[in-house]
Amino acid sequence: MTETKNREEVVQISEDPDLAQAVSEAMRLAEVAGFNQTGQHMVATATSELARNIFIYANRGEVTIRTIKRGTKKGIEVVAEDNGPGIADMEAAMKDHFSTSDSLGLGLPGAKRLMDEFHIDSEREVGVKITMRKWV
Repeated sequence: MTETKNREEVVQISEDPDLAQAVSEAMRLAEVAGFNQTGQHMVATATSELARNIFIYANRGEVTIRTIKRGTKKGIEVVAEDNGPGIADMEAAMKDHFSTSDSLGLGLPGAKRLMDEFHIDSEREVGVKITMRKWV
């Protein structure tokens, strides 16, 4: 029986092209993890939302994308971290159509719907860490 090692990519977010790189890595590693095209796009879309939020609200941060295993289940984990201002009103931020940047306001709640697990740690003036997972 062969054992597969977790694959991981860390994308630093500080410029617009970094968003595309995060999405590309999410697609690639989702394929490596065994997701079909629909699953790959779901992971990539959720990753795009988090990377965009880093860029808009914190100016810089990083997105770590890794393949994961839990027992016999395979999947992907995306961790987005920044040292920005944090989320002022978590309850509002998790509601559809709430935005502080004139967007559609579907980012965080949309990403949560696309993934199987979603957790946010946010502290004002310290930053945000979002961990999300999707299983094949």
